[in-house]
Amino acid sequence: MNAPLIAAGQGLRLLQSGVALLLLTSLFGFAIPQVAAPQLGLAAHKLAGLESVLLIAMGLAWPRLNLNAVALRVAFWLFVYGAAAILMAYLLAAIWGAGNETMPLAAGAARGSAAHEGTIRLVAYSSGPTGLISFALILWGLLAAKA
Repeated sequence: MNAPLIAAGQGLRLLQSGVALLLLTSLFGFAIPQVAAPQLGLAAHKLAGLESVLLIAMGLAWPRLNLNAVALRVAFWLFVYGAAAILMAYLLAAIWGAGNETMPLAAGAARGSAAHEGTIRLVAYSSGPTGLISFALILWGLLAAKA
């Protein structure tokens, strides 16, 4: 399969994911008071809203990337993982009432067990390198794009 077809399909998937996440975060807004750490629930809700807009924007830009098929796949999956991982870290922290070690500004006094804090840290920190690599590939593809 050639790169333009791959990019078009991935762009559509990003658009679909962004709209689905927008719907889910709208529904999650009702659950914020029910989680163990509502302040973290609100942070996760805001992050999901931001990520949904980012997914939609990237879905619109994705077909313009000038990358080969392998680079498109790597950029796509690292981007999706990075976005999902940081959101999952915030959601786990909100549900468990934990996260002070990793996200102290959002978590406040919410401190969980060592296992919870370690899991949140692992998931949150794994999103950094994957996001940076995907953004570098995306920038490279946009710089090489033809007008």
